[in-house]
Amino acid sequence: MKVGIVGAGMVGSAAGYALALTGHASHVVLVDRNAALAQAQAEDIAHAVPFASACVVEAGDYPALAGAGVVILAAGVAQKPGETRLELLGRNAEVFAEVVAEVRRAAPEAILLIASNPVDVMTQAATRMSGLPPGRVIGSGTILDTARFRSLLARHLGVAPQSVHALVLGEHGDSEVLAWSTARAGSVPIGAFADQMGRPLDAAARAAIDEGVRRAAYRIIAGKGATWYGIGAGLARIVRAIAADQRDVLTVSMLTPEVMGVQDVALSLPRVIGAAGVLADLHPELTAEESEGLAASARLLKDSATTLGF
Repeated sequence: MKVGIVGAGMVGSAAGYALALTGHASHVVLVDRNAALAQAQAEDIAHAVPFASACVVEAGDYPALAGAGVVILAAGVAQKPGETRLELLGRNAEVFAEVVAEVRRAAPEAILLIASNPVDVMTQAATRMSGLPPGRVIGSGTILDTARFRSLLARHLGVAPQSVHALVLGEHGDSEVLAWSTARAGSVPIGAFADQMGRPLDAAARAAIDEGVRRAAYRIIAGKGATWYGIGAGLARIVRAIAADQRDVLTVSMLTPEVMGVQDVALSLPRVIGAAGVLADLHPELTAEESEGLAASARLLKDSATTLGF
């Protein structure tokens, strides 16, 4: 599959690198308003390809996106240290209007994969701007938060992250909900698994993991200015599900008709992803506290989108 990436900064280039090395894309095109940056990133990634795959990596302008099955939108201004994702709203919405129009002209059949923050509101905005069905405009959402949750649980339990099944729902941001009640390891409820391993998940352990997931981006941004490796791999994972029509269940964001009584809001739920985009939404059985957290997250995101007219 040909994949376009608009925005050749750290997130866009990390996604291109992940796609090229894993072979999830046969052709990657990087587009950026800074043509020299796009060219440099494409050349650098292309030089890694012989070690791993046969992916063609190049830079171009919007017309070079023609024929792409997926276009990743990673354009926008970066999150500043201490700035919440929602504070990026006004600055990124203006950038998006121009980008979405150009991508739709060049690659009208492409699924849009949104990576720019605040990703949930940007997903809602891109859906409205593009006129595409909601299932064909997918935000990376909490795919990275879910990976962080699984990773920290696995580290505590002393097992591989691939053996841990845990979800983060709602906003990719401060109001996100860690669904502890549905977490499993090897099909065993996470609390029982922890007890059997002699590594109980007491209140202190749960609080540390919650903080580790919820504050991860702020720590990384404080240390190196931005996050890019984790989300780059997450974007490549979503592309893989689309390119191979895998029907994978991933926590991604999409404009959803109703969530916890909130109408028309983009946020993350576990969703079935295939060649046509989002094929189905899943609604986990949550505790009352988790349900209220998800409702609060939905209300926050709805209010933010409404301020932009979306």
